[in-house]
Amino acid sequence: MQIRVENLRKRFGNFVAVDDVSFEVARGSLVALLGPSGSGKSTILRILAGLDSADSGEVFFDGQPATDVHARARAVGFVFQHYALFRHLTVAQNIAFGLEVRKVPKDVAAARVHELLDLTSLEGLGDRYPAQLSGGQRQRVALARALAPDPKLLLLDEPFGAIDAKVREELREWLRRLHDEVGVTSIFVTHDQDEAFSIADRVLLIHRGRLEQYGTPTEILDAPTTEFAARFVGDVNVFSAALEGSVARAGALAVQLSPRTLAELPGPRAQLVIRAYDLKFWRDDAGIATVQRVVTLGDRVRVLATVDGAGPISAQFPRRSSLLKGIEPGCRIQIEVTTARAYPAAPDAPAPHPRTPVPVPTVV
Repeated sequence: MQIRVENLRKRFGNFVAVDDVSFEVARGSLVALLGPSGSGKSTILRILAGLDSADSGEVFFDGQPATDVHARARAVGFVFQHYALFRHLTVAQNIAFGLEVRKVPKDVAAARVHELLDLTSLEGLGDRYPAQLSGGQRQRVALARALAPDPKLLLLDEPFGAIDAKVREELREWLRRLHDEVGVTSIFVTHDQDEAFSIADRVLLIHRGRLEQYGTPTEILDAPTTEFAARFVGDVNVFSAALEGSVARAGALAVQLSPRTLAELPGPRAQLVIRAYDLKFWRDDAGIATVQRVVTLGDRVRVLATVDGAGPISAQFPRRSSLLKGIEPGCRIQIEVTTARAYPAAPDAPAPHPRTPVPVPTVV
């Protein structure tokens, strides 16, 4: 099923949950609705399912208006965060529930249940009850139940939010493989960027009810179109900077800006957003920052430092990087910014810290 949403709006009292959101989802794709809690993601999902109605705007399924179509007639499967399984029914009975409601012949329903038990790796568990299953198994039952009626659109609301980290990672990979095999158009809600980027074809980034950016994970990581997109995605450092010609300065840190970036900055100040992996640190007694901590994170190392006149900064490096030689708490370091993004400063943004002039180390 192909989805098109035009100018969707939804309010709850004085709270604007969805604010003029428009997007399209290609048939057969797996799309993530990503954003912080309370951003409107689940509301959008429920409107698509027909569980909530929009105040204004239109929803189209395969080019046909669906805004006023009842939820039961939308051919949509919905998976809730907390499974919503029937505790008094077995796994097989839970999966078959939607088929029974549609009065599917028993032999056809039984064959479909058997197929889904196999597809979702639940073979041999059909006679168990939800209380006898692990969290990961219960979520697979919920997904099998949603798939049973052969929906054209599958919607998942924080499907792995109630599952521990290790199982969640396994289920992510399993869901991606399942989607590739089944091919049904799928949209899932998450606040976890790793989850969104690891399995989605495209990501809808939602903030305060508005669509901030829509693109592939790579596009959103490498070319964020708004300051929020740059801040929310990835491990970032943010500095209030003063513009001096083509250079943005935050304390002792200086970044050369491109003419294109400068053209988009209307005032004398800017917000610099620098990803942790777009930095190079090396030990230098005449450097511009002091290392505070060095933290090992598996095959990565995070270095936390304080830039003279600008405040905290963190960077990540491969554990065996030559740049880490001699870097330890208390030492002085030099910093090179390999890539930075600059956005107009908010009207009430604080002025940058005083700084000591230093050479410009990088080009954006």
